[in-house]
Amino acid sequence: MSDAATDLPPDLRQSFPLVIATLIAVHACMAVTRVTATLWVLQAGLGEWTVGVLLSLFAVAPIAMSLWAGGLADRHGFHRPVGVGVCMAFAGAVVALASQTLPAIAFSCLMCGGAVSVAAVAIQREAGLMADSPDQLKKVFSWVALGPSLSNAIAPVIAGLFIDHLGFRWAFGFAVLLPLLSWGLALRVPRHPPKPQEAAAKPRPTWHLLKHAPLRQLLLLNIVLSACWDAHSFVAPVVGHAKGLSASSIGLVLGSFAVAATLVRLAIVRFSNSLDELKALRVAMVLAMFMLLVYSWLPGALGMMLGSALLGLALGSVQPMVLAMLHQVTPADRHGQALGLRMLAVNGATIAMPIGFGLLASSTLAAAPMWLMASLLLAAQWPARALRRAQLNH
Repeated sequence: MSDAATDLPPDLRQSFPLVIATLIAVHACMAVTRVTATLWVLQAGLGEWTVGVLLSLFAVAPIAMSLWAGGLADRHGFHRPVGVGVCMAFAGAVVALASQTLPAIAFSCLMCGGAVSVAAVAIQREAGLMADSPDQLKKVFSWVALGPSLSNAIAPVIAGLFIDHLGFRWAFGFAVLLPLLSWGLALRVPRHPPKPQEAAAKPRPTWHLLKHAPLRQLLLLNIVLSACWDAHSFVAPVVGHAKGLSASSIGLVLGSFAVAATLVRLAIVRFSNSLDELKALRVAMVLAMFMLLVYSWLPGALGMMLGSALLGLALGSVQPMVLAMLHQVTPADRHGQALGLRMLAVNGATIAMPIGFGLLASSTLAAAPMWLMASLLLAAQWPARALRRAQLNH
């Protein structure tokens, strides 16, 4: 058990469900905004490239703020960075509600993306403090990863129903309520700031963490697998729209991915003691590679739902494994920095990938982004092997 974990008061350990619920609410704001903005652009006839630009905006603020958010969490704990994230999400949702124009929706995507990154770093750090062993780390981060899965399972379906039956304004209005709910939940979590002597210590540069080869290899795997998630988020609405599916049907396709990701994370909670983190990652990479190759040929809404569900099983297992391994290869007092670095790396790819996906889909085929990611998954087996060798030598 780490020193940080033993210092936790009992009431904080009991507040773990509130920490997860806080993450669900703030992430759901982003998920509603993402699917609503995507469908608004497609209905307006602005094309796939514009969809790619909007999806990339979700990663712009995290690039600028992730390292700062990691240091903020290490210095101040849970509530301050979560409060910053809630304010950003609320501001973005209000602007989209007030004005359904491309600049307003672009601003909303920018703010909601930054909100999730700032809040998630603090939430992941807080949850990691509650684990007593490597096996418990997998369980804890499976529950943490369930937060985005649940919001992604529910939010697109609700957004699609609002759009089909009441219009886009109601979907954006639903997004406004979610940050308020998130902050209400966060306020019920007991305050547990770092010790004064830890907060006053001179911080070491985050970039020094990259000198550690296992962390570099782990980040590389995480980037590729997260980009596969982005490829599905981009291609599924575009292919569904091209096939004439309704907003509700597209929401169900996206929701099936999230439900599968939720189920696999529940399975990790149950069987964490017998799981090898890196072996699970490599199996997920093989399954995701196959599904990305065949996705565009799946027939109708049911076929796309099945394909999305299988992708969800593969990619949904990634985050718990990566976060558990990250906490094992970095010092406890620098977990916030490591999480911020991971957030920066993932969002650095996220900002580039959707724009590239949009250009690739516009100039070739809608499914081309998925084929590109399948080839990158094949290449990612090499850093996975290097990480395994480092584990064996350690």
